[in-house]
Amino acid sequence: MLASELRRKYIEFFTERGHMEIASASLLPENDPSVLFTTAGMHPLVPYLLGEKHPLGKRLVNCQKCIRTDDIEEVGDASHLTYFEMLGNWSFGDYFKKESITMSFEFLTSVLNIPIKKLAITVFEGDVNVPRDEESYQIWRGLGVQEEQVYFYGRKENWWGPAGLTGPCGPDTEIFYDNGIEKCCETCGPACNCGKYVEIWNNVFMEYNKCEDGTYTILKQKNVDTGMGLDRILAIMNGVNTVFETDLIKPIIETIEVITGVKYTYETALEFRIISDHVRAITFILGDSRALVPSNSEQGYILRRLIRRTVRLLKQLNVVGNILSNIADTVIEINREIYPELLKNRNFILDQLDKEYKLFTKTLDSGLKQAEKYLSCLTDGNRLSGELAFKLYDTFGFPIELTQEVAKEKGFEVDIVRFEEKFVEHQEKSRIGGESKFKGGLSDNSEQTTKLHTATHLLNAALRQVLGDSVYQRGSNINAERLRFDFSFERKVTSEELSEVSKIVNKAIQQGIAVKCEEMSVEEAKAQGAIGVFDKKYSEIVKVYSIEGYSKEICGGPHANNTSELGSFTILKEESSSSGVRRIKAII
Repeated sequence: MLASELRRKYIEFFTERGHMEIASASLLPENDPSVLFTTAGMHPLVPYLLGEKHPLGKRLVNCQKCIRTDDIEEVGDASHLTYFEMLGNWSFGDYFKKESITMSFEFLTSVLNIPIKKLAITVFEGDVNVPRDEESYQIWRGLGVQEEQVYFYGRKENWWGPAGLTGPCGPDTEIFYDNGIEKCCETCGPACNCGKYVEIWNNVFMEYNKCEDGTYTILKQKNVDTGMGLDRILAIMNGVNTVFETDLIKPIIETIEVITGVKYTYETALEFRIISDHVRAITFILGDSRALVPSNSEQGYILRRLIRRTVRLLKQLNVVGNILSNIADTVIEINREIYPELLKNRNFILDQLDKEYKLFTKTLDSGLKQAEKYLSCLTDGNRLSGELAFKLYDTFGFPIELTQEVAKEKGFEVDIVRFEEKFVEHQEKSRIGGESKFKGGLSDNSEQTTKLHTATHLLNAALRQVLGDSVYQRGSNINAERLRFDFSFERKVTSEELSEVSKIVNKAIQQGIAVKCEEMSVEEAKAQGAIGVFDKKYSEIVKVYSIEGYSKEICGGPHANNTSELGSFTILKEESSSSGVRRIKAII
């Protein structure tokens, strides 16, 4: 089965059951400080999970582009990927557990013809705060799933949320594929990492609200959020052992073989898989309509690290020269029909890859000089400390393998144990930072962040008025303290221009203008002059927020009801975000 056929079958199955198809959102979250990238289909839909009315109704379905880097060290095994597509369906206060589980079961067993005996199910076992999810268990049993196929687990495995200390949350039921190998031990089950069970689908049931005192109450609007990995289920349908053997990735590996002259074998499999995965992720990030470029902060930093990690792996395969563009072209060719933005932005993708490759080559030269400087200070019997080895890696982007090679040439060893300790510390800090970022955003639907969201619309309009219509939003990040707004502009904004921008925004606030929301087609929005990146990300019907005399934008919300609620507006800082992109931080 081809990926295109599987996508079509999934979308058709749910549209036939009353779901409206929505397009994949951008990989770069809009006005959401919770995550660096869109990591699941639910992220663009958070306002609707929290009660906003979606213009297309209460039942939705789509195939969402996703980027996840928390499992990056696992990439190269049979199932983990940095970039992947998530098939998802949602209910906003409509159907709940019975309908959701039944539809998932029917799609897997009746449409994809997966035998019931190949499924393994996990259900929330309950605790002192919330009872066992007996309802889900009984639904699965009623569908013919045997008792021994159902496993009960705690919060670590079968609970979602809340994103912060309080808010919507609930149990989930996860669906696994049993690949038939023997259990590794008596307690082996879906929570085991031995490889017997592969997670394919997760149905989250948001039915509780966690209160500040730690108690749980039933939500007025119960939601369903499901996600199934396209790559994983595609591998299962084709009877292959890994996600790297499907039509989504196999051609990329074949391209690397042809260009490098190196064969994809057991010995080279890890490098080939990581390279193909990373270049696919890089191509989709660069191909996004928001034109992110490599940098030393946030999304740009992740992008840069992916590119540099890929270059290092290519060097390990003894590849001479820059072949990133050749591999990226294969990614574009595979995905051009379903994601036409890749072909549209091809020149930008290849240009950024070329620039970053040249920059990293210089960085490697600098790292080599620094490594030789450190080594020149050593005497016989000494070894390069793990701290310095990690500094070469973290500050100069110098691979530990190269550090060891250079040290060996000069007769020294590297304290690799201490290096790995520092590396683990770095990973843990990154993980904790990512979790904090995630919790801060989804849980913070406060009045203040809503006001700041409206302020970004006024800021965008004021910037276009002062600097010209070439200004477009390139990203934003909002928390309870401030807004951060990235926009396309080639030079530093002068203090006089910033002052004029502030005056325009504050004038709109002082006038007390109603913030109007209308639902209309994308074509109507265009005709009315609404601002938006008019690509495939928008559904047929969109929300347009208007502030008369100032702003008209396509946006999911939420917003203040009147500009007067903002009080006043102050720009704190204006700076460069990346090449051709400026950044403003402001408060109200």
